[in-house]
Order: sequence, then C-alpha cells, then structure tokens
Amino acid sequence: MQPLALGPGAGIQGPPPSARLRNGRRATFAYFALNGFLMGMWIVHIPVVRQHTGADHALLGWLLLLLGAGAFAGMRLAGPLTDRFGAQVTVPAGAALCAVALVPPAWAADAPALGAALLLLGFGNGCLDVGMNTHAVQVERGYGRPVMSAFHAVFSVGGALAALAGAAALGLGLPAAATLGATALGGLLLALLAAPALLDPEPARAPAPDPVLAGAPAANPARRGSPRVRTLAVLAFLLMLCEGVANDWSALHLEDSLGAPAATAALAYGAFATAMTAGRFLADRVAARTGPVAVLRYGAALAAAGLALAVAAPGVPAALAGWTLFGAGLSGCVPQLFSAAGHADPAAAGANVARVAGLGYLGMLAGPAVIGPLTRLVPLGPALLLPVACCAFAALAAGALRPRDPGRSRPMVSER
Repeated sequence: MQPLALGPGAGIQGPPPSARLRNGRRATFAYFALNGFLMGMWIVHIPVVRQHTGADHALLGWLLLLLGAGAFAGMRLAGPLTDRFGAQVTVPAGAALCAVALVPPAWAADAPALGAALLLLGFGNGCLDVGMNTHAVQVERGYGRPVMSAFHAVFSVGGALAALAGAAALGLGLPAAATLGATALGGLLLALLAAPALLDPEPARAPAPDPVLAGAPAANPARRGSPRVRTLAVLAFLLMLCEGVANDWSALHLEDSLGAPAATAALAYGAFATAMTAGRFLADRVAARTGPVAVLRYGAALAAAGLALAVAAPGVPAALAGWTLFGAGLSGCVPQLFSAAGHADPAAAGANVARVAGLGYLGMLAGPAVIGPLTRLVPLGPALLLPVACCAFAALAAGALRPRDPGRSRPMVSER
C-alpha cells in the first residue's frame, strides 16, 4: 500500500515509524478509548441520576443541553491552548478533568446541582476531544498515511465496553456514585500512565502547510478560520446531525413506523453502531487507496441511500439493512473532516480542529432536537428525509477536501 502524501516529499516511501511514533499512536488509542468509556458510563447511568434528582424527561432534556454547552466551551478553549502548549499538556489535563467530572452528577441532589455538574463534565469532554484529535493529526502526519478513522473506531469500542460494564454494575445493584467514582479513578490512572508516550510539540509550528491537504498556499494567522475550514465545519455539522438522529430515532423509527416490538426496534441502533464501528476500522485503508474526497463523497452517498431505504422499507429486515448502510456510509466521513482541518495549518491545528469538532458537536445535539418538532408536521418516516438531504449535500460538497494546488507535492493516491 502506498502512503497518502501528507506533506512535502511524502510521495516517497519513507522509513518505518519510529518507536516514539508508534508509542504516540498507542497513547492516542488509549485516550480515545478512555473518552468513549467515560462518556458511555455517564450515558448508562442517566436514568439512575434522573431518578435521584427528581428531574422529569423535559427538564432532563434541558439539562443535557448544558452538557453540550460545556463541551462547546471546552473545545473552543482547548484548541488555542493545544496550539500553544502542545497536546502533550492538554490531552492528559483534559482526560483528568473529564474523569473527575464524571463523579459530581452521581452526587447531585437536585436539578441545579445536576446542571452545574453536567456543564463541568461537558467542558472536560470538550477539552479532551479537541486535544486528542489534534494529537491524532500529529501522529497521522508522522505516519504519512491516514490513521484517523481507527482512533474514532476505538472511541466507539470504548463506549460499547462502558455499556456492558455499566449494565453489569447496575445489575449488581451498585450505587451510581461508587461505579462512577471507580471509573473516575481508573480514568485518572490511565490519563497519567499514557501521558509520557504522547509526542512532543512539533518544533516548527509555522511552516507553510502541505497544499495536498491544506488547500492553502501558506500558513499565517490571517488564514486561521479560513473559508475552507468553515466549509469543513459546516459539513461536520450536517454529518454529525445525521449521527445524532440515528442515536435517538433509529429504534423509534422501527417501533413507530413499522410496528416492531421494542426488543426488535433496538436492533436498528445496534445495526447502525456496529456498521459505523467496523467501517471506521476499514476507512483508513480505503482513504489511503482512494483519497479522502472519495471516502466522503461515496460514503455520504451510501449513507443517504441507506437511510432512504430505511424510510421506504416495507418491513423490518429492509429497514435494518438501511440503518446498517447508513452507519457504514457515515463511518469514514467525519474523521476525514477532522484530519483535513488539522492538516490545513500546522500552526493552528488545534484551533481548526476545535472549529470543526465544535460545530459538529452542535450538529449532533441539533439532530434529535430538530426531528421531534418535524414529527408534529409529518410522520417520523418523512421527517428522516432531512438527514438524507444532509448526506446528499455532503456528497456533493466533498470537493472541499480536494487539494487546490497539488503541484507542489505529488500525492500517491487518486483524489476522485
């Protein structure tokens, strides 16, 4: 397999990655898995925490928005801090904060206390998210080939493991405070143990970025937040909106539109999540062979076709097939956007990743919220055509990942 050109001279096969780089990659996997596990443990314990605080479903919905607000604020702060101090500082700090912040929700006695706790948890999650994705870009630059999607796949694996561990703890009747406290201690330990393996900040922080991924002739402060980065952020918003819709509405679609029993309806989200995780483990190899443009274009098109199949399905088997295709198509799309944002300007990698991740996170929150009001106007099935349109738009706009001045560096993959 020939490497994707990520920088000047990357079209030539280089030496194998150093031990330092391999260790940095392993540490990045550890932090992605930790992030998925921490947030997964919170999700599993949401019903218990809600009962403890006495919040009804409507109030809980508003409180969860504070989680999103905290994450957005953390992302916006962590981006510039990562550019200034390096991911070697911000990633362990973000991981430690996210782990510690997992405990206060379990001790919240009322809605205001839970809101403050969720704001802190979201802030820690946002800091860790941007820091580890920025470090993933640095690792990818060192490898000279796509490696971003596998990190996101491991995040999903961490969430799945948390669901199993959390379900076991709840089945044993363990208090939420004890389970989340033990998880926080384990998270702190992993954050400290993995920190020494993180890569040092790159010595040259402001060279001209590679035009193959940057699409810009030079890196300078005026180009931070360039139109191209804003386009990537909009695409992340649309695609993560689709992911949010699948998380909250896939099972309800089978139950409400096709009359499936609850146990069968739950398979819709399972099919989506499994396909997305498996697809992310494969997406790096596909991107290395075909280029990020093709991954985004054909992946988003497959996702649109899959969800359209699910909406039009006359029965449960066809709907499950549609949700599976939806997850498979979406799997590799967002990692390409994060990667492109990080490579666009090495001097502002953290800030650019924060812009794309922040708007994408808002999209994930907006998706479920938008579908609900739409169902007052049309049935749930037709309402799901909104994410179909989002995927179709992303497929048409995939050229945003194409190099604008590829003549300065010869890529080894076709940018179809």
